[in-house]
Amino acid sequence: MSPRPAAEDEIRRILAMIPWIIANPGRPRSEIAARFGLTDHETEHALARINIVGTPPFGPGDYVTAIDDGEDGVEILLGDAFRRPLRLHPAEALHVLAAGRALLAVPGAQSDGPLASALEKLEQALGAPAPDVAIDDEVALTDVRLAVRDGERIEIDYVAGDGEATTRTVDPARVFYRDGEWYLAAFCHRAGDDRMFRVDRITAVRATGERVEAVDVSALDVPFRPGPDTERVTVRIPTKAYWVVESVPTESVTDGPDGTLDLVLSVADGSWLERLLLRIGPEATVLGPDEWIGCASRAAARVLERYGQG
Repeated sequence: MSPRPAAEDEIRRILAMIPWIIANPGRPRSEIAARFGLTDHETEHALARINIVGTPPFGPGDYVTAIDDGEDGVEILLGDAFRRPLRLHPAEALHVLAAGRALLAVPGAQSDGPLASALEKLEQALGAPAPDVAIDDEVALTDVRLAVRDGERIEIDYVAGDGEATTRTVDPARVFYRDGEWYLAAFCHRAGDDRMFRVDRITAVRATGERVEAVDVSALDVPFRPGPDTERVTVRIPTKAYWVVESVPTESVTDGPDGTLDLVLSVADGSWLERLLLRIGPEATVLGPDEWIGCASRAAARVLERYGQG
């Protein structure tokens, strides 16, 4: 039996399905399943999940509705909240662009559909192209996703961070997106243990034709353990960014002034903290140590300079 896709992959696929179905109303469920590489049961499950996509306060008219009519095909109706124009400040717009580009990389997403068109308009309004979050090797991402879905052992050519190139036979378990990168979690026969591989460092994927049972890689989900070179950085965030507490290595959380939260984060990589702060937006503030104060502003300035907006 194939491993169940990780929740974040399922959500990303559902969000990619919505604009395609809107642009192609009345297509049969079987066509949607084939386009997005799903079984009929998985497609039925995804359409049911679409009906719980909405915006606060989650009242009538705040939801997306998927209608699956056997004869007339599948149609999606948008709630009133999705018809109102958005007003975004530049940091929010960059975040939307990055997230949108990630959705376009989902197998089956329509590269020239309404989502792509909306992102192009957002780029023009912002005056800068979307930051490069994506997928350096979309083919590798598609191949490893299919291997996870089908429960198939694969052979990969992989270049590690130190430049060492190896060929490995792996039993894939799941593909997930974290901190701007796609990863494959798998059992590696060369290492004889569970490993995580960055997808953009996979230079080739070859099928072996061998089926594998569901792979348990729960050992890779152990909590982050700070090393000797890890810094403790205190960051103040708005309460609406509470998702940070649940998503990143957090040593402590205390109440700050005016409904904010003060977090002590374990930081082993300065670029990781910069990306996190840019995701949160301008309301995030580093309180210390001194050398970390202002790192978000410096990172934002580099991004703007890169795109000629300094």
